[in-house]
Amino acid sequence: MENSLISSLRNLAPLLVLIILSREVHGLPPLPTLSPVIVDKCCHEQEIFIDDHCAPVNQSAESEWTPEGHLPRGMRFHVVTGMPVCGPRQPWHVFHNASDRLVLLEDGSLRHFIVDEPDLPDDEIDIERHLHHDYAEGLYCREKHVDSLTGQVTQFAVVCAPEVPVSWKSLDFIMRRIIDPALHMIAIFCYLTAAIIHFILPQLRDMMGNVLTTIAVCLAVSEAADLVCIFTEFTSPSAFLTADFLLFTSLLGAFLWLNSLGFYLWRTSRSNNVFLRMTDGRKYCYYSYYVWSWTILLTTIAIFAHFFLDVVEELPEHHGLMPRQVAVGWLGIALFFFPVACTILLDLYFFLSTSQLMSRITLYDYGHIHHKLRYSNRLFFKIFLIMCLYWTFLLVSWLPFNGTYYSFVIVNGIVAPLYLYSSLLSQKRVRFLLKKVCCFENCLFSLLPSR
Repeated sequence: MENSLISSLRNLAPLLVLIILSREVHGLPPLPTLSPVIVDKCCHEQEIFIDDHCAPVNQSAESEWTPEGHLPRGMRFHVVTGMPVCGPRQPWHVFHNASDRLVLLEDGSLRHFIVDEPDLPDDEIDIERHLHHDYAEGLYCREKHVDSLTGQVTQFAVVCAPEVPVSWKSLDFIMRRIIDPALHMIAIFCYLTAAIIHFILPQLRDMMGNVLTTIAVCLAVSEAADLVCIFTEFTSPSAFLTADFLLFTSLLGAFLWLNSLGFYLWRTSRSNNVFLRMTDGRKYCYYSYYVWSWTILLTTIAIFAHFFLDVVEELPEHHGLMPRQVAVGWLGIALFFFPVACTILLDLYFFLSTSQLMSRITLYDYGHIHHKLRYSNRLFFKIFLIMCLYWTFLLVSWLPFNGTYYSFVIVNGIVAPLYLYSSLLSQKRVRFLLKKVCCFENCLFSLLPSR
């Protein structure tokens, strides 16, 4: 029995060798593997990506995307549908075009090449010469994309941003992840200190003090929102977008409050009787209605413009830039910053007009109210210069240069202490009140120079 089995196997051996040799000669596909390769597809079965969402295939003239043609012939595969779960990583859309090439590997992972030669064929891409990154199964999905306006069909993928190794000795990492958050914390402390001092000292609770307190709170909120943006830029798109809107809204509110202060001083200087007027609390309520109404209205318009009116052009060589929903678009930013620019021009007019009117007052008519008004106008101009300095460097920091951002980081750490000193600590009367309330003989405020 055993001898007959062995003899039959010997007779079949030449036949098996002949079959294997014939497959190699004629280029037949390899024998199928035992375990299929898992390939991730973004949309469900019988769906493709149309514009910015998954839609049924029958809504276009295209067929469903399949891994066939992207994998070696004869390779078994199993398609898993659904977007990748990136967790703290940022999901990016990468399109297969002249600069970005997407290749499925035999193990089911996705390789993303960045090519400088637009006319280079896919089969001539050199793994040693071209920059590339491999995304394992579960960190990407492939799909077919159809533009409903132009009818253009492209292959694209949604990938989870790779973890970039960070060097603690890098200047960029030190400035963006260490110095910048530390200076933001110092700024928040300075603004909250200014607000608390105005709140605890009854002598400072006039119209001027209430407005400066509100401006300090708005600037503290903007610093806190910017601090959130630093740590959620590439991790949480929704939190980054919310913090971005909160940053611009609070900054807009601070400038509107500064504008209301300039208008208050300008209007008071032209009043026929500066002694007979309504209480500071009622005036502050009226100005609050004006400022917060405009802040809410402009913010609502900016949010609507960002989601429904802002148009982002697709650049052919974007190399996987951040998606649109993780930052305020340029139209929304313009709707925030154009009113700020208008308030800056109005504030400059209010200061020059009030200063010119105060210079015409004769010594006979000059009194305590006029002296306080002159000092308030000078303080208003100091706060105006400090906030304009911050606003200018914030705009400059958006330029694509590291040096401009580093300059904004340094200026941001200087602006808040300047605000605290100019609004409070530069006044001898305030230092005396703080020394009386907070401490006795050995006090920090006694070391500050007198005016």
